[in-house]
Amino acid sequence: MGASTEVQTELRTLTGWGRTAPTTARVISTDNIDEIAGAVRTAGPRGVIARGLGRSYGDSSQNAGGLVVDMTALDKVHLINVDEATVEVDSGVSLDTLVRRLLPYGLWVPVLPGTRQVTVGGAIGADVHGGNHHTQGSFCNHVLWMDLLTADGQVRRLTQDDDVFWATAGGMGLTGIVLRAAIRLKRVETSYFLADVEQTDNFDELLERLQDNDDQYTYSKSWFDSLITGERMGRGTLLRGWPAKLEDLPKKLRKDPLKFDAPQIFTAPDIFPNWCLNKFTAKIINEAYYRMGATRFGSVQNITQFFHPLDLVGEWNRGYGSNGFLQYQFVVPFGQEPFLRTTMEKISSSGHISCLNVLKRFGAGNSGHISFPEPGWTLAVDIPIKPGLHRLCDELDEMVLDAGGRLYLAKESRTRAETIEKMYPRIDEWRKIRAAVDPDGVFISDQSRRLAL
Repeated sequence: MGASTEVQTELRTLTGWGRTAPTTARVISTDNIDEIAGAVRTAGPRGVIARGLGRSYGDSSQNAGGLVVDMTALDKVHLINVDEATVEVDSGVSLDTLVRRLLPYGLWVPVLPGTRQVTVGGAIGADVHGGNHHTQGSFCNHVLWMDLLTADGQVRRLTQDDDVFWATAGGMGLTGIVLRAAIRLKRVETSYFLADVEQTDNFDELLERLQDNDDQYTYSKSWFDSLITGERMGRGTLLRGWPAKLEDLPKKLRKDPLKFDAPQIFTAPDIFPNWCLNKFTAKIINEAYYRMGATRFGSVQNITQFFHPLDLVGEWNRGYGSNGFLQYQFVVPFGQEPFLRTTMEKISSSGHISCLNVLKRFGAGNSGHISFPEPGWTLAVDIPIKPGLHRLCDELDEMVLDAGGRLYLAKESRTRAETIEKMYPRIDEWRKIRAAVDPDGVFISDQSRRLAL
């Protein structure tokens, strides 16, 4: 590595995807690794954190008064090895770009979260999961190696045999800056998916269907209505399926079976008032979503339909208004099915509204010390910010703790340090590794300060 070169910084006010708790930091953006290393070495007392596309919901890629490295300039796909089904890629490359580049070779990203607008570095830092966690695990399961820029300005190549690898997987950027990674890919015949869509009449039926035959599907997720009451409380829709083979496609799609078919309709303007999502509009949205989920088996769906319906609208978070929203996501062990219903009923009766309620099953976790997934049920709800929400979430935190569960750091935006301490039993082990690789605490974020990570 050559001599460091000073790079210009820009003062920017940043938020997470939930648009809450804005803070201002000096931001650099460069594809020159020497410049990034120099910035890390001279970051100053407020430290530094890397930032990708800003899709963590809270304050994990913010650093008030300090330095933030915008990694999106480091955006090269270096090597696609078709024979080995691997790719070497800069950490600032988005999963959207990666999917587009890989599909012509019949290759597929092994794990996709709820949006493709996530960088590879962000996917590693949050150890993201998708609808196939019960069959394929989370993102870092498929990372062969990563190059980590550490606090001393050096670059260290990590493999899965290294404890620092697993401290970085799900470590929210607090061990260093991931610069490049090699990822093991999946082979596909098409860019489409065979989907089984099933409506369920109530929450009990939804849980029963998910437990009965979920393991036969590569991908699985479900949505439910948290507003309707009575016998149909928690009515929902299951969306499950597999990658489609060439023979599964209708003739018109066989002409270009690996086409990147993932449209975006428009970008939402930043004009929505905070009251836009209320009980009346939420009921309309829920009814429409439920009707769209009419039962059908073996339907062919494109990438957006199957994975990312929200990516149809760019900047869709603006729909919650300037106050923003939070996503509350937790995992609880199998056997806690009654707890899921209790949680749904508590949110439904609280006066707070959520339209995006996603329930999935997790498979085995990996060796990540503070990686989120573990065997059990994960539930995510999006709730607009309004008075009383913090109190509701504090109560939910205690319930999740009592059920043996934990919150997802990539979605978390308001809990207490002592809560996270109790939820992650290996957090002290992680802290020891982090202290060894970054003894002066150079890598720091608003979230890590708030949670004493």
